[in-house]
Amino acid sequence: MKRIVILMIALLAAMCLWSQQKQVTLSGYVSDAASGEKLISANIYDPVSLTGTVSNTYGFYSLTLPSGQYNLVFSYVGYATQSIFVDLSVGKVLNVNLVESKALDEVTVTAGALVNKREESQMSKEVITMEMVNSLPAFMGEADIIKTLQLLPGVQSGSEASTGLYVRGGGPDQNLILLDGVPVYNASHLFGFFSVFNTDAIKNVTLYKGGFPARFGGRLSSVLDIRMKEGNEKEYHGGVQIGLIASKFFVEGPIVKDKTAFSISGRRTYIDVLTRPLMTEDMGTTGYYFYDFNAKVNHKFSARNRLYLSAYSGRDKAYSQYERSDMYSDYSSVHSSEDNLYWGNLTTAARWNSILTNKLFCNTTLTYSKYSFNVSSENSTFRNGVRSDYFSYLYTSGIDDVGVKVEFDWYPNHLHDIKYGFAYIYHTFKPGVETFELDMLNEENLNRTIGGKETYCNEMNVFAEDDVVLTDRIRANVGLHLSGFDVENTFYWSLEPRLSLRYWASDKITIKGAYSKMQQYLHLLSNSSIGLPTDLWVPVTAKIKPQISHQLAASLVYTPVKTYTFSVETFYKKMDNLIEYKDGASFFGTSTGWENKVLMGEGRSYGVELLARKELGKTTGWIGYTWSKSERLFDEINEAEWFPSHYDRRHDVSIVLSKKVSERFDYGLTWVFGTGNAITLPTNEISTLSDSFYGGSSAPYFEGRNNYRMPNYHRMDVGINFHKVKPHGVRTWNMSVYNLYNRQNPFYLYVGSLKDGQKTLNQISLFPIMPSVSYSFKF
Repeated sequence: MKRIVILMIALLAAMCLWSQQKQVTLSGYVSDAASGEKLISANIYDPVSLTGTVSNTYGFYSLTLPSGQYNLVFSYVGYATQSIFVDLSVGKVLNVNLVESKALDEVTVTAGALVNKREESQMSKEVITMEMVNSLPAFMGEADIIKTLQLLPGVQSGSEASTGLYVRGGGPDQNLILLDGVPVYNASHLFGFFSVFNTDAIKNVTLYKGGFPARFGGRLSSVLDIRMKEGNEKEYHGGVQIGLIASKFFVEGPIVKDKTAFSISGRRTYIDVLTRPLMTEDMGTTGYYFYDFNAKVNHKFSARNRLYLSAYSGRDKAYSQYERSDMYSDYSSVHSSEDNLYWGNLTTAARWNSILTNKLFCNTTLTYSKYSFNVSSENSTFRNGVRSDYFSYLYTSGIDDVGVKVEFDWYPNHLHDIKYGFAYIYHTFKPGVETFELDMLNEENLNRTIGGKETYCNEMNVFAEDDVVLTDRIRANVGLHLSGFDVENTFYWSLEPRLSLRYWASDKITIKGAYSKMQQYLHLLSNSSIGLPTDLWVPVTAKIKPQISHQLAASLVYTPVKTYTFSVETFYKKMDNLIEYKDGASFFGTSTGWENKVLMGEGRSYGVELLARKELGKTTGWIGYTWSKSERLFDEINEAEWFPSHYDRRHDVSIVLSKKVSERFDYGLTWVFGTGNAITLPTNEISTLSDSFYGGSSAPYFEGRNNYRMPNYHRMDVGINFHKVKPHGVRTWNMSVYNLYNRQNPFYLYVGSLKDGQKTLNQISLFPIMPSVSYSFKF
């Protein structure tokens, strides 16, 4: 490790001192011509020397070349490529607007669109467009970013229809999910069946499975970077969608044309509204709903300075209200009860972009986020109008974060793309706190609070990375990430080297390799495998150390023709300081004493990912296959022998197809197959004492942790879109079928008994074949 760190420091120093002849710099923004939205990772290059760069996360680019005349190519997937003549006798600013191509000419667009994939040193990276997400079958009519990512090799779902992410053998707590740079702690609605991300509000989605750039840290397994739309600077656009369980809208447009723009969107389910007429007075009122609201405003102060303000708010709520009146001979009685379960996220960000020089770009972000989970119950009885009995219960937990991040992009010459900066987050962990109140007539009142105190933590990091061209065929991304975490008089720190290499073997073959170390200062306490909101985030302590991972990855990418890509990628990941419940221990909503209920151990995962993909043209999609193994080792579990993790999945297959038949009709199809999850089931019974918990009969005997495989999972979904141009916009009908051939996939297995005492293994399945329909109109 010490040698790797010394080598990287030496490389970074040498890169900064690299001598070059006098050069001039071309810089500016690459934007969508129709809306003014900045385009992320657009390609800018000279086709003669194949020297180029890409726009950063905010659409800014800087390219330094020897003085002279160039025909530079600007390209972005789905947009018509532009070739622009530039006389670089002196430095210039050139803002380029690319035009989206509806009738896509593959030859025109592909020439530049695939250069980035061939050239970049980054591996284990996947970019998902909203066009792809919206073209695939939608579960209950709701297109979902997370469900689309689950179709990629190396990524799997937790269970039937859930939105959990399990990347390369990691857990759901090991994913850094960022919405406009702000961490999101709970990314699901409806107990895990829908994600919190409304596709109408999203501009760009990037998933990193390995080879992590140094600017990211704090989680072991993946980084999901989601960017919201900035708003149309040119004209107003919007739309509405009505589905079976939810409706949504979005509106965007200029406040001041070409200077200030906004984008807002919202979504709400109406399960509670639809079921209310079916309830009788005796049943009371019971319901559930969730909502999302996204808003963003940006203002251009000058050609060099721009301000962005963004916010997201989302909440789930399940409730029950009941009231009963009784008349007696000598008094009247009214009994009422109200129960609520609600949880949600709030994220806000203020971002300032500034072009300090034509080679130096700065982004400063201030963030605030909040995740909360609450349960409340209230019961009261009134006799002759006077309250006689009252009981209330309240449970609260959550996390509040306040943070700042400053990032610099420096382009000293065409061989280097250097990023550096720092970040700080002040965490407030609010553990599970329970409050009871009991008030009975003529009795002593009870008011009690049980639970832990708030925990305050400081998390900080500095980073530096350089994407450097070493030779005509070799490119590298070299970086260091230094992090620290201060909690209750304990300080942890970690120096994390990152290295990615790309070797351009030929015009059609690229070989890549990467190493990354990651350290995580948070743990997730959970009794469930489906990511319920009762899961509780807790920080590291003096006793429970940070999670650490080391990941090695290598890949070969083959591009035989312009529109097809074939890749094989292999990885090995070692994880330390993982936590697992002791045998018989569990978590019931409070963090008190949790350190004594868990054990610390290690994990490992390794595998091979195959992907065949077509990204351009009227027919797009991919075929993916993953062979992988994920295991855990704890001294006091499974007799100190390796056992499979719950989501160890040996084989995982996905087939994804999207076909645009015409401007009026397109369809999507997906098929998935996965080895069954590993679960713990008893394999025998042992006799027990008469005064035992089992009543003197028998108790289950478990051979080992996760000793049984659930049946294999497979499912096919189809979706069809019918479009029609109307005088003021485009109308779309979507018809989707989930689980087309009605496969009864296992959601839960349990051991039961027949009347004669014979044991049986029973399966619970959630979703049979489920058709859905939605209507949308965009203007």
